[in-house]
Amino acid sequence: MPAAHQLSAVVADVELLREQTADLDHAVLAALRQDFALLPVTPQLVEELTGSLPDFVVGEPGPDQPFELVLSPALAALFAGWSRLGPVAYLEAEFSGGVGRQASVVWLAGAVSWGPHFDDVLDSPRERWPLNAALVRLGAEPGRWIDPFAELGLHLERNTDGWLIHGRRGLTADYWDELAEEWEFRESADRQQPERPGSVGDWGIP
Repeated sequence: MPAAHQLSAVVADVELLREQTADLDHAVLAALRQDFALLPVTPQLVEELTGSLPDFVVGEPGPDQPFELVLSPALAALFAGWSRLGPVAYLEAEFSGGVGRQASVVWLAGAVSWGPHFDDVLDSPRERWPLNAALVRLGAEPGRWIDPFAELGLHLERNTDGWLIHGRRGLTADYWDELAEEWEFRESADRQQPERPGSVGDWGIP
């Protein structure tokens, strides 16, 4: 079976997140492209931020409860407070074999500015998918990749543990591109193409 992808993270400008998490023991920032960073939202981080263990929805997330993680009033207020320095998004997704769900919400100037939006069909234009739409509202710009999700490098890790390692090792999105180019160079004699880490296809992206 195709490997599953899971995401539960805050994404915002890297300097904004550095400032807001500098004194936290359980905050690990992972570098993305375009001067953004990803903050994996772990139970330990939620407890450190709010003083309480996180709650999770009973059953599957849906339009009425878009996130598996319950964004408690304390947690939502904290992210809203961060957004006084710039837009902040919470992104959540789970995919396996290109089928799954996405949900996102964006705060700006201390309040929700977009969302929450949930989609488990993904039959609308790509730019309307919850993750892509949220990233655009953060200021993500188009580039050579297929959409904002891949452009920022969010396809590179498969789960929270992967993003924690990414952040602790100080890796960048370009690191994976360099590995792929090196692999392609080595294998060019056999005309083999490298498999990029964390295929975007597993996120419902062909």
